[in-house]
Amino acid sequence: MKVLILNGPNLNLIGQREPDIYGTRTFEEAKTDWNREFPGMQIELRQSQHEGVLIEWIQGLAAEGFDGLILNAGGLSHTSVVLADALAALSLPAVEVHISNIHAREPFRHTSLTGARCRGVVTGFGIEGYALALIALQRIAGR
Repeated sequence: MKVLILNGPNLNLIGQREPDIYGTRTFEEAKTDWNREFPGMQIELRQSQHEGVLIEWIQGLAAEGFDGLILNAGGLSHTSVVLADALAALSLPAVEVHISNIHAREPFRHTSLTGARCRGVVTGFGIEGYALALIALQRIAGR
């Protein structure tokens, strides 16, 4: 199973940015653990600050041979209709992840336009939420 973990704006700073909210672990450190925990999975990490780039990657998933998507669009989750539209057109299963608990933060973060277009949303479990999303995708795919 080939899975893309796609992160949006400012998520390149995980491990440094607001460690009280996002923790100190980097995605590369976590990916080392995920590769060990999910040996049958090919896990690729991508990040962009640009909405259009995220949309192009989502639209190209099937052509690149991916079986599923884990998306953390960051602040775009709450504002991007066009990103939600790209997810609605996606034929592969997608799971949204938020490192922090969006429901325990500012009111504008309580609604996720992109999460509404995914099979499910994992929120508030730190970077470990991505491992929960990997488990979900494995089960959805029956692998």
